[in-house]
Amino acid sequence: MNVLIVEDTKELAVELTDYLAKSGYICKWVASCEEALEEVSVNQYDALLLDLGLPDGNGFDVLESVRNSKSKMAVIVITARGELDDKINGLDLGADDYLTKPFALSELGARLYAVIRRIHGFTVNELDIHGFKIRLQDYKVSYQENAVALTKKEFDIFQYLVLNKNRVITRLQLTEHVWGDVLEVSSDSNFIDVHVRNLRKKLDKHATIEWFETVRNVGYRIIS
Repeated sequence: MNVLIVEDTKELAVELTDYLAKSGYICKWVASCEEALEEVSVNQYDALLLDLGLPDGNGFDVLESVRNSKSKMAVIVITARGELDDKINGLDLGADDYLTKPFALSELGARLYAVIRRIHGFTVNELDIHGFKIRLQDYKVSYQENAVALTKKEFDIFQYLVLNKNRVITRLQLTEHVWGDVLEVSSDSNFIDVHVRNLRKKLDKHATIEWFETVRNVGYRIIS
């Protein structure tokens, strides 16, 4: 999962990035409204951790812009401003959760995971697709109780396609989701295709996977 952290306190941003990275999240940190608005206009994120008191404006402006764009990314407001009116305003503008500083990193992690689960419409910690079971929290895949050995990138690709089953996911979307900042990746690279090919080989050793489609010149789709 790809997370944008909007926080002007460097020490906290580093702490959040380190903690979430250990849980498998890919994090990008910016420290201003301007940077945040530029990031969400260019790159696709699964979640946004948004401070309100930013040096060049109010985080609510970023939240409003995100929701006006019809983005479905999860948004958790993290702020020292714990007044009831601020909480109500944030939720009214479309925040999925509101966490007042100081907070435990474990609580943030639990809330982030819960919000992402809710947005993707699943209420259990395991996904099942054509007999393959994906355990979301410990990054494991199995078929009929037999482990499927995937790399972290292969797991992320498989999970993302299953979460978006029956939808065509472009190579660009996969790049943004799995590698983070798409601008840092060569546009003519075929690394996505290589990882998908390896993923398919590993799945195909356990069962036929005709439901794992390549949509020519676009991307991939998993049919439920």
